[in-house]
Amino acid sequence: MVIRGKGPPVAWDEWEQLKGDALQRARGQTHMRLNHVPPDSGGTPNRQGDLRVNQTDLAGVGDGAYDLYQAFQHDSDLARMNSLKAASGLASEGFEIGSALDTVAQHWVDQARTLLDATAHISNHLDYTKGAHAGDEVYISGMLSGIATLEKGFDERKGS
Repeated sequence: MVIRGKGPPVAWDEWEQLKGDALQRARGQTHMRLNHVPPDSGGTPNRQGDLRVNQTDLAGVGDGAYDLYQAFQHDSDLARMNSLKAASGLASEGFEIGSALDTVAQHWVDQARTLLDATAHISNHLDYTKGAHAGDEVYISGMLSGIATLEKGFDERKGS
């Protein structure tokens, strides 16, 4: 394969050889993909589950998602700008690969936006969950203290 432009032709023989070697290595390896645990995996099923999460764990995940969002937004913007600049430069010099790089850069923007949306969703959801559960705690505490007051009143009335 040769790229046509103003510069000298570029041979892709080495690239094609590397791709072929990688494909051969992949075919020679056994890959496993675990989509689920078989229902008859032994042991007694835990009907209540064993996952326990506290607010510190949730805050750590939310903070990690926020940090990833910030770092990736910055880095992906740099990659996008540099890719578009390179695509424009190559196209202006008459290299056909310039338009191909521009297409890749546009797809990069879509993929980056998807990852940014996902990390923002995780971070925002965990912030919301933390706030909602804090409100639940206040409500439940208020209900329980009200019940304790009622019980005290009943006890006083009975003369206990």
